[in-house]
Parts: sequence; structure tokens; C-alpha cells
Amino acid sequence: MGFFDFMTEDIAIDLGTANTLIIHNDKVVIDSPSIVARDRITGKIIAVGKEANMMQGKTHENIKTIRPLKDGVIADFDASEQMIKMLIKSIPALQKRLFTPALRMVICIPSGITEVEMRAVKESAERVNGKEVYLIHEPMAASIGIGIDIMQPKGNMIVDIGGGTTEIAVIALGGIVCDKSVKIAGDVFTNDIIYYMRTQHNLFVGETTAEKIKIEIGAATEDLDSPPDDMSVQGRDLLTGKPKQIEVSSREIAKALDKSIQRIEDAIMETLSQTPPELAADIYNTGIYLAGGGSMLRGLDKRISQKTDLPVFIAEDPLRAVVRGTGMALKNINKYRSILIK
Repeated sequence: MGFFDFMTEDIAIDLGTANTLIIHNDKVVIDSPSIVARDRITGKIIAVGKEANMMQGKTHENIKTIRPLKDGVIADFDASEQMIKMLIKSIPALQKRLFTPALRMVICIPSGITEVEMRAVKESAERVNGKEVYLIHEPMAASIGIGIDIMQPKGNMIVDIGGGTTEIAVIALGGIVCDKSVKIAGDVFTNDIIYYMRTQHNLFVGETTAEKIKIEIGAATEDLDSPPDDMSVQGRDLLTGKPKQIEVSSREIAKALDKSIQRIEDAIMETLSQTPPELAADIYNTGIYLAGGGSMLRGLDKRISQKTDLPVFIAEDPLRAVVRGTGMALKNINKYRSILIK
């Protein structure tokens, strides 16, 4: 076995709708957008990650940018496999190796995923030389990453707002007691902003611009304590067809996102209402933990706190909470054996 150990590498993957992160040797070695660019004529993948992301919305007919994951699940099997392969190949420590090492991996999946979708993730992993492939549910990984001891007989509530899905779960004794997965998350927020700019300002903006607006001035409430400065947004005027620029404030973005955030709040309320009383008592004391990129929306923690009357905490480095947890599960694989799906 010793020789085989030497030839096996451990990697933890958070295969996200918006970003894919990989941990190798306890370090985040890959953190790149989940997007590939394909040459339409040859069918070859010409760029992946940040490089492909810069092409988004700016391509001619021979190049197509593809986001292989939709709503947290694999939508384009071929593209996702190519993406995983290229990202693993670009891990610096593995490039020094003469031949591709066998991989032991833990991959994170949304909790509302079907058997078929689960098999798609597994097969993708096995094709890129994954000899031992384990899957872990996203809320679990996020809780471990935040630093909660999930094996305790204590209830914790975690809300993970990613790119494609928002995962809400109550976790105790190393298992998910009640959960809800809603397809309202970062991507929907971005589309809300595009729609708002179109209808309110007659300005047509692309996804990349809308996402930039979301990150720079996005907000969940109109009355922030220290609102960010207004932002200049460029796009195409729908009336004249000319490029134009307008100023947008964070209050407007809060208006644009209001409906979607309400739906996330409702999902949280529904999950709370299904929680067994003993765990509800625990959650009253521990509060709600937020992870994922969506949790960085200004004022969201305050808004959820007002709605639920519970304390709300944001994970440190929320974008990486899930992959950190996945990495910890891989490192202490014997402790967490019961929560990994083989």
C-alpha cells in the first residue's frame, strides 16, 4: 500500500455554478470561474476559468462560452468534464509529476440533487483519474468550513447562498435534519439587476457588468448604515441604440433584488417551521450561519436577522467556506466517513 500512497494525491473540489475551487495539500490551489470557451468549428476547449470569463458576452460566432453547471448541477456533461480536467492539470504541484497521479477526491454537491445528477458528478471525477471518489452535501461542507462541530447532538442552521442554489439546512449529529434547496441565488440576483436596468433605465447591460454592479453596490436593504458610493454603469441605450452611461445607487439595487431575497427569507422561515422543537431551542441560542458568495450582499445578515429574530453570523471568507469544509472532511476522512457518500 505504501507505494500506492505515494502515487495517490488527495484533492477536495467545490464544483460550483459560479466558481470552482480546489484544495490540494491544505491550500486552495484553484479558485476560478466555472466557465469554458469552446471553438465552434473544432469543438476544442480554448480557454477555461478566468480567461474564458473575460470572453463572456464578447464572443463572435466561432467561440461560445459555456457555463457547464446550472442551478448547482451539471448541465453540460462534456464541458464540465473538460473543465475539471483542465483545472486539475493546472494545479502547480501536480504539474511536476511525470504521469497523472491517481486521485482521491471529495466533491461537494447540492443537497437537492437527484441520483442521476449525482452519478454524473461521480463519472466526471472518475474519468479524470479519480480512483476513490466521495461526495459530500454542500450544507455539511459549509458547516465544517465555518468551524461547527457537526457531530455534536446540537442543532445548527446553515444558509449557503451560492451561484445557482441557496441551500438551507438544519444539521445535528452529523446529519441533515431538515433542508430546503431553492434555485434563487447569485445568478438570479444578477438577472434581477439586468431586468431592473432594462425596465427602469432603458439600459441594456451584460451579465459581467450586472455582476460587477452586484458586487460593488449590491444591497439587501435600502437603509444601509454606510452605503457604498454610486456607481457609473455603461451599456446600450435601448431607445437610441447608442452606448450610454448612468449613475446607479445601492438603494436601487436593493429594490431590484427585493423579491428574490424575500423568497430566500420565506425558504428560511419554512425550514425553521419544520425544525423539531429541541433543535429549534438550540438554534435560538446558536443563531443562523451564512456562507457562500451571496452572504456578502450588504445588509443581508441584518435583514434575515430582523425577519427571523435570530442572531445571524457570516462565515469568514464565505466564498471558501464550502471548499474549506470539503478539504477538512477529506483530511479527517475517518471521522467524517459517515457523512461522505461513496
